[in-house]
Amino acid sequence: APNAAYRHFSSHRDLLEAVRAAALSSLAIAIEAEIVKVRRRKGSPAETARATLRAVGTAYLKFALTERGLFRTAFATSDPVEDDVDVAKTGRSGLNPFQLLSSALDLLVEAGVLPRERRPGAEYLAWSAVHGLAMLIIEGPLNGASEKEIRSMSERVLLMVEKGL
Repeated sequence: APNAAYRHFSSHRDLLEAVRAAALSSLAIAIEAEIVKVRRRKGSPAETARATLRAVGTAYLKFALTERGLFRTAFATSDPVEDDVDVAKTGRSGLNPFQLLSSALDLLVEAGVLPRERRPGAEYLAWSAVHGLAMLIIEGPLNGASEKEIRSMSERVLLMVEKGL
């Protein structure tokens, strides 16, 4: 029944927040799975750092396109995710999607790929580009793009983020 959920949640906001937490957790788990693939490969610290950043972006876009409803719900409110410590919104690592991106950027600094002075706020630059593309595909003018076009644009935006940083 439509109102059955309210036996477990005191308000629509509480219900939305529970679903949002599950969506953010699912996104974090998807990102972690993509990062694990990178860690299995051998490479220099710089190659690993770059591949980790690409893995975060790749998983983010894949999740957005395959789990559109959950993706929309994850970002249905303007509540911040940056410093959110709610374990319901994290992956197995205890990090939420934003924190996983931050960790990947920190790896770039540690590997000497990203100058330390360019690190502050880099999450927002990377996130805005990848999230923007996801939204253009899901709800915008790229909604009817072919799989080949989406794959090409995804690769290009991820490369643009990496090179831009």
